[in-house]
Amino acid sequence: MLENSLNARVATFVRARPARGGAGLRRVTQSNIQPMSVPQEATQLARQLVTVPLFKNLAPEILGPIIALGRLTPMSAGTFFFTEGDDAERFFVLTSGRVKLTQLTPEGHQVVLGHIGPGDAFGGVGAFGDPSYPVSAETVESSVALAWTSGTMQHVLETHPTVAINAIRFIADRLHDLQRRYRQLMTERVERRVARALLRLVRDAGRRVDTGVEIDFPVSRQDIAEMTGTTLYTVSRLMSSWEERGILSGGRQHIVLLRAHALVAIAADLPAS
Repeated sequence: MLENSLNARVATFVRARPARGGAGLRRVTQSNIQPMSVPQEATQLARQLVTVPLFKNLAPEILGPIIALGRLTPMSAGTFFFTEGDDAERFFVLTSGRVKLTQLTPEGHQVVLGHIGPGDAFGGVGAFGDPSYPVSAETVESSVALAWTSGTMQHVLETHPTVAINAIRFIADRLHDLQRRYRQLMTERVERRVARALLRLVRDAGRRVDTGVEIDFPVSRQDIAEMTGTTLYTVSRLMSSWEERGILSGGRQHIVLLRAHALVAIAADLPAS
């Protein structure tokens, strides 16, 4: 019964996704933004953006002109939409691909604050008047975002109250998420934090495969260490143990959960079955 219950909980984390491409990470040190005008026939884009929290409850006749003010911005894997400290000149909504948000500590250590998937907004300070980005936004895979200049988005917020209210709710949700993760960091054993981080990745980018549930973008053990405030050694030790127990399998930047219900039990601090 316990396993059936855990399997039901696992199912809520997983959604159907197309097969992943074979491109690997290619790191660069500078942005390579080449914006393109939004096509006049942007019906599919409008259907996608109507599900974005920022544009919730907007009528098509309002959303269409807002989309037309943006520019499609394609980026190859391993490049940056912006880096920490850059002038906050644009606000983005990701339409395809995946983006990693990171920040450097004063000692030069990188912290992964989260991963952005299609439909998520980022670079929000560009919409609210802050002078610079507090984080870096690096593509994990080839990605496209719709970008507006900061001035344009500020004008949208001033002239469309629904967008402004949605923006407040969006910020509140992000704050609650940060508070929850901070509480977990301060109070939970590292094993639970790592398990929760893997389950978040499954929820956001899980794809069913023959052997289990695959995290459908490249993610390394170092990434997981930076997400959970621990060391690469600790994450490697835990994941090696979970591989031996048949809970997951992994290669270079590739993770498949074989017994996801067992990972849910670890995250929930339930007795081992």
